[in-house]
Amino acid sequence: MTRLGVARALVDGELVPGDVRVEDGRVAEVGLATGRGVGTAVPGMVDLQVNGYAGVDFLTAPPEQWLHAARAMARDGVTSFVANLITSPAPMVEAAVGAARRVAEADDPATARCLGAHLEGPFLSPARRGTHPVEHLRDPDLEHVGRLVDTGPVVGLTIAPELPGALDVIAALRRQGLLVALGHSDADAQRAHAGFDAGATTVTHVFNGMSQPTSRAPGLTGVALARPDVAVQMICDGVHLAPETAALVLRAAPSRFVLVTDALSAAAAPDGTYRLGDVPVTRTDGAARNARGGLAGSVLRLADALAAAVSAGARLEDALAAVSSRPADLLGRPDLGRLRPGLRGDVVVLDDALTVVAVYLAGERVP
Repeated sequence: MTRLGVARALVDGELVPGDVRVEDGRVAEVGLATGRGVGTAVPGMVDLQVNGYAGVDFLTAPPEQWLHAARAMARDGVTSFVANLITSPAPMVEAAVGAARRVAEADDPATARCLGAHLEGPFLSPARRGTHPVEHLRDPDLEHVGRLVDTGPVVGLTIAPELPGALDVIAALRRQGLLVALGHSDADAQRAHAGFDAGATTVTHVFNGMSQPTSRAPGLTGVALARPDVAVQMICDGVHLAPETAALVLRAAPSRFVLVTDALSAAAAPDGTYRLGDVPVTRTDGAARNARGGLAGSVLRLADALAAAVSAGARLEDALAAVSSRPADLLGRPDLGRLRPGLRGDVVVLDDALTVVAVYLAGERVP
């Protein structure tokens, strides 16, 4: 039995005074009387978009190196993550999906849990491809996705809804229970609405890699911000979004924004040269860029995104939900991202500056 010694905890979206007790790997009680509690207990954070971490690139690394990255993520407060795989040669993606399967099955108790893989490509617009290699982009093909799903735990996919056949693929993937995001898209408003109506429920890193709003052409960005049924994923690092743009997203979608990192191997690592699959990237001045100078993922920690969102005007409870229950709900995982008696004791303790001071995986403190 362990009492965390905290002053309050986030329970069902509310900050509840009192301590938390974990026992046999699960949350046992919340709201316990305590006279000297310090800090806030929150659910273990869930990152929907991680390309790599701590020097490890998920597209190219073997499973044992994934575990190194997952340990580093756990120390930084992320207790569950989805491995993001960008557009790459098919054999490379298949191998990475297979690695995700082996890591997810291992369920190492000292690491963040891998929930599966998200395919950010290859069904993307060449006009909004960002750092994705154009030679590997292709039109939507359900058989192609099916082969990858058979290889391992693919939980989601990013797609440009304006591509030929995209709407049929979106509908089919939703029927299979996959999370479908619109992104890297040059869609006009009509095609954006059609993509969401077909079954997409979120966007991949809003404003980045998608058509932008103007006075009479809202584009994918404007449609996502306007529709109340769309979860809006955002990279809140001061690089991908200017502070004013982040504030706009938070005001437009205060109960719908989801914080992601889009972290790559250069995150939790020193400045230098890294890889994102086949793409060389350089980390310097708090950002990762490809050879053309474009952004290539991020070096963001999810706890820092949380603090940045609060600084940009988000209510603390909303920002905490954006790194816990909301991403879990997008994946259809009500067992994750919540601090509730009976659920697994994945808990993060934050101080008043929202710095991670302790992490517990299944009730055991991460060293």
